[in-house]
Amino acid sequence: MTTREDRTSSPRILGGGPAHGGVLIQLTAPDDEAAGWRDRAPGLPSLTVEGQTLADLECLAVGAFSPLNGFMGRADYECVLKEMRLISGLAWTLPVTLAATDDELESFKGSENIVLKSPAGEILAILHLEEVFPYDRPAEARHVYRTEDINHPGVAAMATRGEHLLGGRVTVVGLPAGRPFENLRLTPAQVREELAKLGWKTIAGFQTRQPIHRAHEYHTKAALETLDGLLLHPMVSEGKGEDFPAAVRMAAYETLLANFYPPGRVFLSAFPATMRYAGPREAVFHAICRKNYGCTHFIVGRDHAGFASYYGSFEAHEIFTEFTTAELGITPLLFDHAFWCGLCDQMTTVKTCPHSPEERIVLSGTEVKRRLVLGESIPKEFTRLPVAEVLRRSLKEGDR
Repeated sequence: MTTREDRTSSPRILGGGPAHGGVLIQLTAPDDEAAGWRDRAPGLPSLTVEGQTLADLECLAVGAFSPLNGFMGRADYECVLKEMRLISGLAWTLPVTLAATDDELESFKGSENIVLKSPAGEILAILHLEEVFPYDRPAEARHVYRTEDINHPGVAAMATRGEHLLGGRVTVVGLPAGRPFENLRLTPAQVREELAKLGWKTIAGFQTRQPIHRAHEYHTKAALETLDGLLLHPMVSEGKGEDFPAAVRMAAYETLLANFYPPGRVFLSAFPATMRYAGPREAVFHAICRKNYGCTHFIVGRDHAGFASYYGSFEAHEIFTEFTTAELGITPLLFDHAFWCGLCDQMTTVKTCPHSPEERIVLSGTEVKRRLVLGESIPKEFTRLPVAEVLRRSLKEGDR
């Protein structure tokens, strides 16, 4: 399930290099085919998808997960866990799977086509079922999250899934109505078209799930010193409890871009995937996805996609040594943690700052939110004042 012959986008290169695997996959059916599947749907068994699986379905549909054309079968699944590659040998670090319970499996009654529905009952896609196989949750947790601790959000989410995995390609007939930021939720093909219009040949992708702050600004502007442009590509799904809501984060990005970046150097779009908090593996995964959106480079900070203390500070950097730049097809830009140094009087890192930690202003996203809730000030050296005001205003309005 790593290729699809019948429905792909044009192979011409737009706004960057080729998609992962060479071809940008397109799984959305033409209108007449989609109408036919909707007509047949009442006579077919169905499965409701939500949360991460629903987000994965959208990423599959638009080609963000190219070259996947559906949910992984056993061979790809096991190879990804053990080798961080598909059975074709192509680099791929996270499983993309669809789970079902015993009762759900019984309801399928041997059908080869399963209707995938949203929680609201919308017909989204047809899974062309190719195989059903059991999986070892603890083994997956150890490989992907490097822990079996149920306090890890990825492990906790896995514990609620069904006992079986369903492998097969999907035909997408429609995506859920009312998705947030639909005007910014551009497909990889659409982003590539926009980047091509801008004339960019070298593009850094930047992944974020928090309101953008001075360290993010430092990393992205450092990349802009040598590259043509930046794809600011935040996740718009809701994360763990202490993360700011997506609407607040997006307002913060727009405020910063309007006031502190030069026009024509940054393109803002929304990434529909969810956070897995898989640390090192997710860092590579995020890079591969941004390759599909046309990026030639990808910014990786300290503890990228981490959670609590489950990963070492630089494991998300070290994992890239297990792949060549040629096989990934995108160049990682590995940045140390940036901070404001009072003596240097600027943003810097330990690579260029000689002063002691006592001179540094460093705050976590959780600490920023705590201060805002309590009405405490946020140092301008950590977050631009207009951005801090966006965050403060959102909390006053009850967006907590």
